[in-house]
Amino acid sequence: MARARESAKRASELRMRDLCAKTGLERQTIHFYIQEGLLPEGRKTGRNMAFYDEGHLERLLLIKSLQRDRFLPLRAIRAVLGGSGGGFSKEQRALLSEVKRRLASGAKTRDLVTGPGGTIHTRDLAASAGVEERDVEELSQLGLVAASPEGDVRQDDAWLVEQWGGLVRAGLTRDRGFSPGDLALVDEAVTSLFEKERNLFLERLGHLSADELASVLSRAIPLMGELVSRMHAQKARDTFALAEETERPAATGSNKRSAA
Repeated sequence: MARARESAKRASELRMRDLCAKTGLERQTIHFYIQEGLLPEGRKTGRNMAFYDEGHLERLLLIKSLQRDRFLPLRAIRAVLGGSGGGFSKEQRALLSEVKRRLASGAKTRDLVTGPGGTIHTRDLAASAGVEERDVEELSQLGLVAASPEGDVRQDDAWLVEQWGGLVRAGLTRDRGFSPGDLALVDEAVTSLFEKERNLFLERLGHLSADELASVLSRAIPLMGELVSRMHAQKARDTFALAEETERPAATGSNKRSAA
């Protein structure tokens, strides 16, 4: 009996070429999803051989749908499907879908779950943000903004390009060694924080009804954003204060030597 089940399981396994044929995705793209933690690794049977199952196929089709139909960047897809912290279960996705509907229906809470919508071409976005087109393309390659093959970028992601433009004008230029790729450091930190925050909320609030959860999150999400922003500012102040304190004894000693 057990042997029959094992044989049936093996018969249903898929190879990489099967995944490519059934999803229309290239081998390199699927390997990239595995490296990014969006898709679990297959069952390896050799150095260059691995088998996959229907779960892998379903997830690949979901990723493709989220990118093509919902026009989501990889950073947003990673938040849903996982990363180091894992993704949402079907039950959690259903609950959050209900919460989103409730928040989207309120004038004061709509902006928490919906963006401006629409798209803007890379050329126009770069011009309005005061950056080069290659900056927008680099952010797209990093998965920080969603861009179509035709060069259309989601309006929801335009703010990130504008922020990069502000940083360039502040002096963080390519001539000084900075590039859009440096924003990946921020994304990694925020993603890690968000995964922990998300898991904490779902663990402690997942039993609430959609109405109750929507009420809590409508107030908690803006407060968490403000908390992170103010803690970042405080870290900067603390750094300058620490530098001043560590410099003071050296200055005092120098003054004493001068007096002698």
